[in-house]
Amino acid sequence: MLTCFIRYQIDPTKKPQFERYARTWGQCIPRNGAGLIGYYAPHEGSSTLAYGVYTIDSLAAYESYRARLAADPQGQENYAFALRENFILREDRTFLKLASTPHGEPA
Repeated sequence: MLTCFIRYQIDPTKKPQFERYARTWGQCIPRNGAGLIGYYAPHEGSSTLAYGVYTIDSLAAYESYRARLAADPQGQENYAFALRENFILREDRTFLKLASTPHGEPA
């Protein structure tokens, strides 16, 4: 199992647009095969950093998921909304593997 962390740099004056974007992915991501953990908007501290986090079985599963997501009408509209509103200034994606399981078990 891999966890995808998406780090967004957003326009701080357009936080409501990012929150709308996040809510829409909240519908699309699970429907297309990934395990959404959540989207996180700025609250305290940095006003420009936001995150999206979801799980996927493998990089091969990710490729299939991305194809389904690209064909999803609501996903297409959400992507167009982000381009139109221009609230995402930068987006970085990384895949990590959980290294601390089982929790509390000595090495």
